[in-house]
Amino acid sequence: MIKLLVNGRRMVFEGDPETPLLWVLRDDANLTGTKYGCGIGLCGACTVHVDGEAIRSCQLPVSAVGESEVITIEGVATNTSDAVIEAWALENVPQCGYCQPGMVMAVHALLRDIPDPTRRDVDANITNLCRCGTYPRVRKAVLRAAEIAAAAREAADQSG
Repeated sequence: MIKLLVNGRRMVFEGDPETPLLWVLRDDANLTGTKYGCGIGLCGACTVHVDGEAIRSCQLPVSAVGESEVITIEGVATNTSDAVIEAWALENVPQCGYCQPGMVMAVHALLRDIPDPTRRDVDANITNLCRCGTYPRVRKAVLRAAEIAAAAREAADQSG
């Protein structure tokens, strides 16, 4: 039995401890926003946060998660004032949308580590693959999300 904390909720997994976290999230927690892409950790469609770090969940056995906090796209998408989600819409990033949940999760980790990224930072750190080739819009959206987040921080600092 493995106890997990997913999007702030406790859950128990009683299957094979070597099951990839991706399948536990999709099949047992019914959190299908995290996508299966390549199965070998290259494409990033399965990106989630484990204790704040962007992790490719198709390669992480659920036993390695332990009591770490797991955040999926569903845990991020509930915040309608989220700068990344706002920028994604403003820049019209999604085309087919399949890779977008993993992209959004990777961008959140990038902006946590580098709040004011350069284009080079984006290119070096966002390694998720997009079959539709929306990379120019992704870059613009990441930089715009950084601006939105900075403006929100500044407004909070001025009001408090």
